[in-house]
Amino acid sequence: MSAEERKKQKGKAGKSLKDAMGLYGYMDRYKHIFVPSLFALYTTAALSLAFPYFLSKLIGKSMMAGGSGGETAATKADIIANVNGIVLWLVLALMLQSFITYWRVRGFIKSGEGALNEIRRALFTRMVRLPMNYLTEKRSGELSSRIAGDLAIMRETLITTVPKFGRMIVTLIGGLIVIFICSWKLSLIMLASVPIVVAAIAIFGKKIKSYSKATQDALADTNIVVEETIMGIYDTKAFCNEEYEEDRYDSALTTFLNITVDGAKARAAFISFIILVLFSTVAFIVWYGARMLANGEIDIDNYIAFILFSVFVAASLGSIPEIMSQLQITSGATERIRDLIDEELEANYEVGSELSLVGSVQAKGIEFSYPSRPEGKVLKGVDFEVDAGERVALVGPSGGGKSTVFSLLLGFYQGHEGILTFDGKPISELGLKSLRSSIAVVPQEVLLFGGSILENIAYGKPGSSEEEIMEAAKQANAHDFISEFEEGYETKVGPRGIKLSGGQRQRVAIARAILADPKILLLDEATSALDSESERLVQSALDTLMEGRTSMIIAHRLSTVRNADRILVLQHGKIVENGSHDELMANNGTYKLLAETQLGS
Repeated sequence: MSAEERKKQKGKAGKSLKDAMGLYGYMDRYKHIFVPSLFALYTTAALSLAFPYFLSKLIGKSMMAGGSGGETAATKADIIANVNGIVLWLVLALMLQSFITYWRVRGFIKSGEGALNEIRRALFTRMVRLPMNYLTEKRSGELSSRIAGDLAIMRETLITTVPKFGRMIVTLIGGLIVIFICSWKLSLIMLASVPIVVAAIAIFGKKIKSYSKATQDALADTNIVVEETIMGIYDTKAFCNEEYEEDRYDSALTTFLNITVDGAKARAAFISFIILVLFSTVAFIVWYGARMLANGEIDIDNYIAFILFSVFVAASLGSIPEIMSQLQITSGATERIRDLIDEELEANYEVGSELSLVGSVQAKGIEFSYPSRPEGKVLKGVDFEVDAGERVALVGPSGGGKSTVFSLLLGFYQGHEGILTFDGKPISELGLKSLRSSIAVVPQEVLLFGGSILENIAYGKPGSSEEEIMEAAKQANAHDFISEFEEGYETKVGPRGIKLSGGQRQRVAIARAILADPKILLLDEATSALDSESERLVQSALDTLMEGRTSMIIAHRLSTVRNADRILVLQHGKIVENGSHDELMANNGTYKLLAETQLGS
């Protein structure tokens, strides 16, 4: 390995450690629980050394009593009294250790779970505030896996591996001190195995970490399949694609299993090698120590103490592979979590004071390409003006850029050229939170959350009273059908609102927008998928919603926009026509062609 490669590897290791420490910084709020638990851990680990100490004394005294046929009764009585005293001290030490362990375990779990909740909260907060271009490039199952799978690994490490590591360190150091006191010669023989263990950790550790990251990625892929299938279960069943989804999931599971098995091979080889080295060393030491005892180089008390403490030291060294393996796995999970936390948030989200928009919108020379497709411009010099309170429709062939205009108005993408202003103020100078609070969207495909109708309407303005919600529902022509349900406004809508019809979902969305009381409305094909009666009710609700508000309407069905104040025809990323229905029909342009095709006029 070259010097540059070693430097890079060292940098990566340092970054992983820094990342881990950064995440464990979330423990700060619980340090008043974690720090005492840590001291309790060291105390119980130290007390665990009392067991081999008193046990060695007990065995030594028992051997003396058993092999002292010529000794007096008084001497035997003293030995038995000493044995009883040793047992009493051993029991007291175990009782104290058990008492402290109870509080230590409680403290670690409480502080660990608390810190993990802080990380979950930070991750979720980060995800919902990430830029739209990042979120649209990721599959939903991948992001949810960060919170579920990766944090499950961190939980195991924080609550189980970290305490185990602390106990191992204390037991190892304490045991080494005792065995050096008993016999420095035998201790050096034991320590000769340490470089071999360290070398194995270095060699196997890199492999285990790479397998860990690959395993987590593969697990995320299985979660993606499950989530996408459940979200699209209607289409899955409609197209009889159950077997297709089963095969897709089976393929993802097979990939996950193969990577897991490969990783298990590396871990198994690592652990087996360490066990072979350590216990071979212990066996050799017992044999060599027995020779020293026979030659009078060590007495029986020190020999027994050395053997017992050697077992504890060997057990501590033997736990290193498992601990290091878990830490390597955690390092991979930590990097993934840290990558998400380090992603830049939306710019200008809470910049500036609360807006009080009148509702005018102006676009001048807007050009835009999606970050994932920088080579293809979606908008090519778009210009338009919308006065406050005006109703303006965007029409044109699919792919012309209509939905992209809405995305830019909402500030979802900010890398556009040209000037986009609200009430004469550039969008770059406005806080996105305040801007979006002044805008309401009624989409073609309404996404309702799995709670009640009441909760879904209240989403437009959290904290609204039940009276305000019911009034919004009445204006949206939704109150009547809601009242017909047995549970009324508490009726559960099911995942994505599946228990409601398309028209009912649209009216709930309109009620949500009415409750939000926006200055600007964005209506994206709000009636295109409805039957005639539902369209009539929804259109009536939309007319109520648009009163006194700036409204921009995307529509393919031109019958819904004939009464708009102005119509903008967007084609191939450019506005090719601008005017009222009558004005555009007087021209032999794109709009007239579309209108004649649809309206037969």
